[in-house]
Amino acid sequence: MQSAHAEKNKLKIFLYYVGKPRDEHANAIAAEFLKRSFRYAHCEMREIVFGRFDLFSKHPSGQKVFLDPAGKPLDSRAFTVLVQSAEDEGRDLIFLVGGHDGLPDEWRPRADLLLSLSPMTFPHELARAMLAEQIYRAFTTLRGHPYPR
Repeated sequence: MQSAHAEKNKLKIFLYYVGKPRDEHANAIAAEFLKRSFRYAHCEMREIVFGRFDLFSKHPSGQKVFLDPAGKPLDSRAFTVLVQSAEDEGRDLIFLVGGHDGLPDEWRPRADLLLSLSPMTFPHELARAMLAEQIYRAFTTLRGHPYPR
């Protein structure tokens, strides 16, 4: 017999990014938060190259959230609601962090949500670490874990 949380554990999170991961410290932070999140959902992080990877055919029904400076800002509470909705719907979450040149113009309109982490500009590696932390924060908030305090 599975618990309610085990039933919800069908959620998969994919964090894709463009550009070589050069900063080992930022990469380690992102990897650590996704490793912690793995107890709540299947999480993967990997580099992609525009033109060589078709995110849309690989994840046709997943909710696509692309980081973009002109995107919608969400606070941690609203981000948690986003994760909870995906979990409740059994819909995978697909995150994309663009590289130095951002996202291809033709990909922006195909996102379900353009998300801005901040009005400030950050290196894409640091943005990945911040996003991975917010994913972990959302899960711990939903499970009543003391981490978010």
